[in-house]
Amino acid sequence: MNDAIRPQPGIMDIALYEGGKAHVAGVSNVVKLSSNENPFGPSDKAKDAFAKSVHQLHRYPSTDHANLRAAIAEVHGLDAARVICGVGSDEIITFLCQAYAGPGDEVLYTEHGFLMYKISALAVGATPVEVKERERTTDVDALLAACTERTKLVFIANPNNPTGTMISAGEVARLARGLPPQAILVLDGAYAEYVDGFDAGLSLVEASGNVVMTRTFSKIYGLGGLRIGWGYGPKAIIDVLNRIRGPFNLSNTQLETAEAAVRDQDFVTRCRSENARLRHWLAEALAAVGVPSDTSMANFVLARFASAEEAEACDTFLQQQGLIVRRVAGYKLPHCLRITVGDEASCRRVAHAIGQFKGVK
Repeated sequence: MNDAIRPQPGIMDIALYEGGKAHVAGVSNVVKLSSNENPFGPSDKAKDAFAKSVHQLHRYPSTDHANLRAAIAEVHGLDAARVICGVGSDEIITFLCQAYAGPGDEVLYTEHGFLMYKISALAVGATPVEVKERERTTDVDALLAACTERTKLVFIANPNNPTGTMISAGEVARLARGLPPQAILVLDGAYAEYVDGFDAGLSLVEASGNVVMTRTFSKIYGLGGLRIGWGYGPKAIIDVLNRIRGPFNLSNTQLETAEAAVRDQDFVTRCRSENARLRHWLAEALAAVGVPSDTSMANFVLARFASAEEAEACDTFLQQQGLIVRRVAGYKLPHCLRITVGDEASCRRVAHAIGQFKGVK
């Protein structure tokens, strides 16, 4: 290649993102518990909307996402004008970095935070700053201490992936109040729907001028394959993000399916309840065979082993049984395996297999 053709600074520092495995060579009928997907899939209403969208495949979608934004606003009690939709919440994260960070700026994220925060910062030439957590939980004091006059964005996921831990609304508000004036706090609420009665920081967004929240349809709504997300924030910030958003970034199929999904809150309630029941059962079953985990508020548990070697050996054993979980060494947790809460049969199967691995009769 011509040596004079070079990417922008920071891009070659990006390690390629590795998603959860979906296949094991030589093993059929695997149970995939590596990507935090909803084992119950999408709601019937969402599936019906998806099927009907085939009749509009030749039409360009709306550029303003008005119907989906209105549905999101109605369900959550928001101002539709301050909702932005994207290709997963990942795209909203990308927009924020494109619009508010660049060379010479810093983007803060927590030690075990979502890898896309660092990737998106590097992609725009900004400096990613990793901040230590306390016992795998966001440390507000550490984040505030890490802020400088160069800090432009601070990302936290609450609940966090891959740890499943979360901090209180009071702690989040303290973080927002303590940020330097030029910084935006981004609350990643990908797993917010799994916490009963949790507003994911919406009230803080309403009360503040420096807080943006992101959400996704990929988790509890069961639409990971369609890639749909949204964000909510101060009108001035959303206006900026819309100026760099592609006019047709979401298809008619995405828009119509997501609208039907967000309006079916009975389905969300059922999934939340079943996830909480099975999450508790799985954590207790693993603890009983000597594999502890922090209290998770998401749709997975982070199983902790004695060493990286034991975690890797367990993962290999599980794959031989047709069970795929997620190694999280890339999140600086080499001694852990993240296990999605599947349906009851899957939870029982993976718990039994880990018990076998640990030598529990």
